Amino acid sequence: MTERYSSINDLPGTLPIFPLAGAMLLPRGVLPLNIFEPRYVSMVDAALRSGDRLIGMIQPQTIGPADAGASPAIHDVGCAGRITGFNETDDGRVLMTLTGICRFKVTQELDAMTPFRQVKADYAPFANDLEAGSGELDVSRTALLDVVRRYLDANNLQADWDAIEQSSNEALVNSLSMISPFGPQEKQAMLEADSLEQRNQILIALAEMALAQTQTDDDTTLQ
Repeated sequence: MTERYSSINDLPGTLPIFPLAGAMLLPRGVLPLNIFEPRYVSMVDAALRSGDRLIGMIQPQTIGPADAGASPAIHDVGCAGRITGFNETDDGRVLMTLTGICRFKVTQELDAMTPFRQVKADYAPFANDLEAGSGELDVSRTALLDVVRRYLDANNLQADWDAIEQSSNEALVNSLSMISPFGPQEKQAMLEADSLEQRNQILIALAEMALAQTQTDDDTTLQ
């Protein structure tokens, strides 16, 4: 995957986009998707036919139904992913897996004739995304693992600690960011982080706030 995209010049200037609140894709992260709306099934078909198999995951700026006939405004930053798994169901749905390649900044939304939306994408601000492990040495891994342990304990959740311990810093931070239970705005902040460590610090701060709220709720219940 890395060899295929060694430079931002290897990435297409135009991307079909899939606006989906709460769904975040990060470089080398894996995102399973269940596609059922006809316009997005058409988008997947077009991406497969194009050969590059790239789709831009991006979040709408607001949550909830858009005005009739209107497309919801989207955030300026998303992440391009390559379709690396694909299966059609008997009822017309598409089960697919996207693997994150590189974040992008939307420079223009095109007046496309397709049922799905398309944008012009600028990858230059995120060129380091193509370098696997960029910024790993700066990650405060111990602090992250500490808050993860406390968060899991507080919520009576289990984790595969052997797999966690064997994960690289990049895989650990990005996978936890993607699966975290935080809201769309918090996930957008993690997506747009300038560095892996900044994303790590946002994730730690969000987990600490959630833990503090859990403690407050417990104290209130006991009173």
